[in-house]
Amino acid sequence: MKKLFLYALLTFSFAISAQEKDRNLPKGNDDFKEKKYAEAEAEYRISASKTPAKAISSYNLGNTIYRQKQPSEAKLAYVKSIENAQTKPEKHRAYHNLGNIFMTEKKYSDAVEAYKNALRNNPSDEQTRYNYALAKEYLKNNPEPPKDDSKKDKDKKEDKQKEDEKKDDKGDKDKEKGDDKKDNQDGKNDKDKKDGDNGDKPKPQPGNSPSKQNMQNLLDAVNNEEKKVQEKVNAKKVKGKPVQTEKDW
Repeated sequence: MKKLFLYALLTFSFAISAQEKDRNLPKGNDDFKEKKYAEAEAEYRISASKTPAKAISSYNLGNTIYRQKQPSEAKLAYVKSIENAQTKPEKHRAYHNLGNIFMTEKKYSDAVEAYKNALRNNPSDEQTRYNYALAKEYLKNNPEPPKDDSKKDKDKKEDKQKEDEKKDDKGDKDKEKGDDKKDNQDGKNDKDKKDGDNGDKPKPQPGNSPSKQNMQNLLDAVNNEEKKVQEKVNAKKVKGKPVQTEKDW
């Protein structure tokens, strides 16, 4: 890869006012110049914790980490610097160096966007313009593959399958419920039929069975007939008995 231009520290032009309150920032700058990057990183981290809203500490921290060949962590520091940047020069330098990291990661599309944002904040910077043209050339020669939608389609297919399974389960439950209802209805009909069969049996009518009074009347009539017969028999006995006459003396 062709050499990229990297912007160095933001020192006196942006840090002079902060040096009065923040002694770690200038100490980190001194360590950086002496290539004591680990010591410089520690000082910049302390400075960033004391003044989290200032972009300069995060920007210089990003440069220090980048020099220690930790681009991913340096990228986070640059992003934080961009978020806290108050001036166009601060944004320009942070976007420029962020583009350099994307180039090392072979994320040429992201690098093009980063350099483009840097130029928006400083259109006349030739170093940024050079890096921007280089990123576009690499992107042209190394086009990014299209996004893989197979996973998305697979997830959609799985979601649809789960939804269909839910519908099937619901249909089975409704069917079972309907069968139970039918069984209950059939049981009720059988019961009604059974009750109806019992109702079809002829029941004795009150008028067809002799009452107690009728039975008594019938016995009385039989007794009366027997009494009359007995009286007739007795009468015949009396009539047929010989009459004893008086004795002649």
